[in-house]
Amino acid sequence: MVSKSKWTRKNPFEAPMPVNKLLSGEGSAKEIRHFEFDLSNDGPDYEAGDALNVIPTNDPELVSAWLEHLGVSGDSAVAGKDESLESLLFSHFEISTPNNEFVKAVAERSDDDHLKHIVEHGDKEAMEAYLWSKDSLDIARLNPKAKFSADELVSLFKPLQHRAYSISSSSKLNEGSVHLTIAAVRYDSHGRNHGGVASCYLADRAGAGPVKVFVSPNKSFRVPENNDVPMIMVGPGTGIAPFRAFLQERQAIGATGFNWLFFGDQHAESDFIYREELKKMQADGILNRLDLAFSRDQAKKIYVQTRMKEFAKELYGALEEGGYFYVCGDASRMAKDVERTLHEVICEQGELTEEAGLDYVNKLKKEKRYVRDVY
Repeated sequence: MVSKSKWTRKNPFEAPMPVNKLLSGEGSAKEIRHFEFDLSNDGPDYEAGDALNVIPTNDPELVSAWLEHLGVSGDSAVAGKDESLESLLFSHFEISTPNNEFVKAVAERSDDDHLKHIVEHGDKEAMEAYLWSKDSLDIARLNPKAKFSADELVSLFKPLQHRAYSISSSSKLNEGSVHLTIAAVRYDSHGRNHGGVASCYLADRAGAGPVKVFVSPNKSFRVPENNDVPMIMVGPGTGIAPFRAFLQERQAIGATGFNWLFFGDQHAESDFIYREELKKMQADGILNRLDLAFSRDQAKKIYVQTRMKEFAKELYGALEEGGYFYVCGDASRMAKDVERTLHEVICEQGELTEEAGLDYVNKLKKEKRYVRDVY
């Protein structure tokens, strides 16, 4: 059998993408999409819990806007490069996300005292605030005195990076296919439409493919080896992705352990993605418990951690039975709130001191029974 690890960042697999389906309903504040890639022609192997890396190209409109800003044509040569400037900006460089060197170079040539002050003092919080909602072109346009030649600009840009996404399918149920669940990032700012490099590449421009992909194994994020233990999954929004894969995996291997999913988003009507699939999994006895938290459907906001508190007794009971606790999604707020709630539940139900509760959580981590896939 041919080793599938031959597919790497430098040698990606070119996968057809036969499915690009909008999951979010009408009126949703989000645009969550379901993508399927065909791996049947000697594509990479993967396991539930792994990530699929997508190598995107940049938005041609953004490339054109950069050429216009520079006042040069796309077929301009760049020192030390074999390809045209347009080709380099399209597929080789990170032309959207501002890197530190680029911002520093702009500040040095700019007459913006505020930006100069931020850069000189290395003020991270002020820099975050300054960069908020701006891409590299916004920064260049806001600082017209900071002029660069095409060669200088290219030397400041970083190489275009792949984007990693949690796989939302089990290869045991979807032979020769891999699925992703991605929110397309779009916003208007500084008089321009902005879009996520890879999410909008897949949503708008990749067509039926081929899309360059490779797999990153995540051996610490797997379904329990013991098929009989409870599996508790907390995955609001696109955080559901690996847990769709985990449920499919447990279905495929005939695991008998209790499967419990906490899912939520803003509105049930428009944001309950995979609703019919989850209902079928419930009817088939694969998903044993589903607790939902749609934050904006009532006056008082309800989140997944609210539901964890409501069902604290059952949650602690599942952990005491040797259950595994998984979290996927937003690292900055949700994952921290969930960990804090987990600690509270353990202290309250186990009648433990705060310190003993922390020891319990750390023991779960050490035993690989509390694992996270956060971003």
